[in-house]
Amino acid sequence: APVGGRRHPPSRQEAGRALLPQRPASPPFPHPPGAMIRFVLMVNKQGQTRLAQYMNMHNIDERCALEAEVIRKCLGRNETQCSFFEFRGYKVVYRRYASLFFIVGVEGDDENELAILEFIHALVETLDRYFENVCELDIMFNLEKAHFVLDEMVMNGCIIEVLAGRGWGWGGRASRCVCGRVCCRRIRTTSWRPSTC
Repeated sequence: APVGGRRHPPSRQEAGRALLPQRPASPPFPHPPGAMIRFVLMVNKQGQTRLAQYMNMHNIDERCALEAEVIRKCLGRNETQCSFFEFRGYKVVYRRYASLFFIVGVEGDDENELAILEFIHALVETLDRYFENVCELDIMFNLEKAHFVLDEMVMNGCIIEVLAGRGWGWGGRASRCVCGRVCCRRIRTTSWRPSTC
């Protein structure tokens, strides 16, 4: 209110706010259109879940039922079948590394299955570099660190980082080969081939 009929000049904050255009309120995390990752599971050969991360809300009964059915389907497939299938409106993409299955559920029809397989490989490379030759026990006893790695690569269902060793806020142990490329030499899979460098 003006004092004695005089108006005080606006403060710097008030003047700055007056110059900024007013934006309509938006939700804190808007979902982009198209396909999105809905869940990531790490499961051993016996069907025990070692890591489960969901990008949308489910109650615990729905999660347990979904996990059980997806795991049963993945473990029941043989090596001659492809690594992705449709299930309950999700596109499920999985890959086996040693004793762990990495399973990703994607919602949407326009997602490339091979790109999700590349994401799974980048996730395994990153975990391998962080834990120095990752195994199932590393995931079990360092579950929060595995979730941190996954959170650095996926945000709100969208892949934001796919290069192994980049984007680590805690100073991960990423290293590059002499040729300058990120190479994975320690992970053994049924289809593993050494890199050319």
